[in-house]
Amino acid sequence: MDVCLSFLPGSDIPILACGGDDCNIHLYIQQNGQFQETLILYGHEDWIRGIEWAVCGKDIFLASCAQDCLIRIWRLQAKSTLSVEIKDDDSIKLKENTFTMKNKNTETTYAVILESVLAGHENWVYAVHWQPSFLKDGIIQQPMRLLSASMDKTMILWAPDEESGVWLEQVRVGEVGGNTLGFFDCQFSPNGSMILAHAFHGALHLWKQIPANKKEWTPEVVISGHFNSVEDIKWDPEGEFIITVGSDQTTRLFAPWKRKHQTEVTWHEIARPQVHGYDLHCLAMTGRFQFVSGADEKVLRVFTAPKNFVENFSNISGISVEKLCSNETIELPEGAAVPALGLSNKAIFQGDMTTQPADKEGIFNSVSNQYRQIYFQPLILTEPPTEDHLLQNTLWPEVQKLYGHGYEIFCVACNSSKTIVASACKASKKEHAAIILWSTSSWKQLQSLSFHNLTVTQMAFSPDDKFLLAVSRDRNWSLWKNQDKNPSLLEPVFNLFAYTDKNTAVHSRIIWSCDWTPDSKYFITGSRDKKVIIWGECGSAGATESNGLGVMEPCSSILDVGDSVTAVSISHVLAPDESYIIAVGLECGKINLYTWKQREQRPALTDWTKCVETDSSQSHTLAVKRLCWRNRVGRAGHNDQDNSEWLQLASCGTDHSVKILNVNRCTL
Repeated sequence: MDVCLSFLPGSDIPILACGGDDCNIHLYIQQNGQFQETLILYGHEDWIRGIEWAVCGKDIFLASCAQDCLIRIWRLQAKSTLSVEIKDDDSIKLKENTFTMKNKNTETTYAVILESVLAGHENWVYAVHWQPSFLKDGIIQQPMRLLSASMDKTMILWAPDEESGVWLEQVRVGEVGGNTLGFFDCQFSPNGSMILAHAFHGALHLWKQIPANKKEWTPEVVISGHFNSVEDIKWDPEGEFIITVGSDQTTRLFAPWKRKHQTEVTWHEIARPQVHGYDLHCLAMTGRFQFVSGADEKVLRVFTAPKNFVENFSNISGISVEKLCSNETIELPEGAAVPALGLSNKAIFQGDMTTQPADKEGIFNSVSNQYRQIYFQPLILTEPPTEDHLLQNTLWPEVQKLYGHGYEIFCVACNSSKTIVASACKASKKEHAAIILWSTSSWKQLQSLSFHNLTVTQMAFSPDDKFLLAVSRDRNWSLWKNQDKNPSLLEPVFNLFAYTDKNTAVHSRIIWSCDWTPDSKYFITGSRDKKVIIWGECGSAGATESNGLGVMEPCSSILDVGDSVTAVSISHVLAPDESYIIAVGLECGKINLYTWKQREQRPALTDWTKCVETDSSQSHTLAVKRLCWRNRVGRAGHNDQDNSEWLQLASCGTDHSVKILNVNRCTL
């Protein structure tokens, strides 16, 4: 399970320690160019998970940890053959494991002694690390301190007592609550003033020692992110933050933050609105602080930001609460928590957090009072929250569930006026591939749109809300027009306006992505066949309504990008020459930026212009899942909102990462 290499005390002979699933530690010494097993150390009663050497003076120490919840510290030292030890018969003698080594015509006997057994963790101990030596005033400091990480959600800092030499627990840090399974690994900073841990949910935890009180450690701000594929990403309507969903079953909210007295803007996770039991696939913003998400379940869930988030977002971003959402925060719940046996985020109001007294006999009035588990505690944050707070205090209350689909939800979209949500699920038959339209005011079904034969992979409303575009695994797209047939009902009716079929389809593989130009004149499709095409009413004399395309036709030449297209997005802002700025995400992880402008000659041969191809540092290492342009000029968190020079593009990928690219539109 783990190995560690060092040198025998006072020599240049390598010694290798191996801990495995036989519950023993095997020591190997290098002799004649080969490692030979020399000693076996017994004591652990379960698999050994971590092992590490440390040099201290003339001796070396070995720390080992195992699934038996214990840590053992062994001392390896050279025995002097001339010294004679005299001890009383009644004294306790630790068993020595000895071996002899020949080195340069000299023979040395080494002894391994069990120094201490540390019992403090309540679950498997996954890692142990010694504090590294460091220089102080020109002198090498060798503090004997050991850090351990366990699945009991704690890390313990151990050190020997100055008087007795007995190893004792000095500091214990860790998580409280949340849905995690503890720590996998830990590390000291070089000078030992900070400790870092890697948790089950992929998060990094950082604690810093307070100089005035060396036994007190405080959690620090650290970067965080998804620990599995990130499936979808959206900007909020005002472009101040982004929300992402992923296969790690979480919804995360990222926003820019500027430290005091510094000009650099960094992005941090400031909320985890949804921690789910299913892999999440898609989301759509239905308001400034409201979104709907879909997962590997048949239900859509709607979430609204609590009062505590709005206040903390105001503090971190520097935007006043009044500017964010007027007086609506008065009626908002404080936060949310998941009940002990529940699956939904339950809203928590001010009264829910007060402790209810027991009756006169000291017995709780009801079972619900007896098992009250309100983990949420409102916090006033002036900087991004630590992982503990993200796990416990940043959930958003769930306000609605939408039932209607027969299989796992795959994609969702919301129109510009935030009145209609369209959703689709995984499907292998036409009846399951129907798109369902929902009203955001009543959350009732408005209509079911049936056309495709396989899963609808992405949908997009036109910016003017007149059309709904859908692309599918069946290699076709469908365009639905808002008829507004019955204004008295105030409910739109969409009819099939245009579509492709086996006779008119241009794409020969799955169409993964689609988007609209900001003027609603054209839409774009990107496919696994490496093709990107722009469609629209180009006014061609050959267009007829008998072939399904109607007045729609390809308005661009077919762009072959050389790899499977997995995401496309068109900027809301035009390039200086009035051409459209288009981002194309590829299966290899690269993002290409193009400009496109319709030419008089159709099909135009020079209508596409390739501007940028991301390099290895900017690209994803696996497939790009989704691209999303910020819907206004400027960079979030900067004071350049009126600067029309910069645009921002957010991307997410299978490589677990979210990227935000700053694009200078004047250079395109």
